[in-house]
Amino acid sequence: MNLSPDEKKAIVALRRQKAAASMREAQDVAHLGHWTLAANRLYYACYYMASALLIDKGFKARSHAGVIHLIGLHFITKDLLSHDFGRLFSRLFEMRQSGDYGDIFDFTEEDVLPYFQRTADFIKAMEEMLS
Repeated sequence: MNLSPDEKKAIVALRRQKAAASMREAQDVAHLGHWTLAANRLYYACYYMASALLIDKGFKARSHAGVIHLIGLHFITKDLLSHDFGRLFSRLFEMRQSGDYGDIFDFTEEDVLPYFQRTADFIKAMEEMLS
């Protein structure tokens, strides 16, 4: 990745902001009972923070699956992040896919609510790894 230090810092900051905004959006839509949308926003909170970490460490992903793969390869398998976080990220990706592209599909409160704290923990762990 050929970014100047200032460009890298700016992109990482933007992705961190997007992760925080996505987490707030998940909470907001959950209060309205929009659980499928809440799952989508939880996924994006993880995605933006994971992409911030990858950029910070000099890695470049070309797709959502690429972000998940690189997090697994460079952080999960090296025990820098918990394997539970890898499973969480993959599960939220699956939920997002189902919610966005499934024709007759809706998540319930019971499906999504348990992922809020786990997503917050995932984001915090990645925040701690940023330069």
